[in-house]
Amino acid sequence: MHIWVDADACPKVIREILFRAAQRTNTRLTLVANGFIPTPPGTLIDALRVSQGFDVADNTIVAKVQPGDLVITADIPLAADVIERDALALNPRGELYTPENVRQRLAMRDFLDTMRSSGIQTGGPAAMSATDRQQFANQLDRILAKKNQETPRHE
Repeated sequence: MHIWVDADACPKVIREILFRAAQRTNTRLTLVANGFIPTPPGTLIDALRVSQGFDVADNTIVAKVQPGDLVITADIPLAADVIERDALALNPRGELYTPENVRQRLAMRDFLDTMRSSGIQTGGPAAMSATDRQQFANQLDRILAKKNQETPRHE
């Protein structure tokens, strides 16, 4: 398993959780962003800087993700593309996307876009809470524990 992070919009506190988890479980982690994202030293964690532009980071992740990989993103269209490639998508608030709920989220996103374009204020997402961080960490731990159970051990 390789963890890919849509890092431009990923909160720093979530990146820190990911850094610790990757090191603890010996899992490759790549942050994909349009700008510089600092990473801890080592060979497991790296950052891939892509050019500026609409969906460049998302398209890079979709091109590189493999079945069974994990993508961290709040971007619903990216999550949908990742799921189509038989990979997992996890929201920074700890919600694991599924084929069912990603379709619902896409419909809601499109509805809110229509509302905003007609001048109705819909607001943005709530601030990241301690509960959100804990939910994310717990869901990430479950995914990584399952990965470790499925990975054959060579001795």
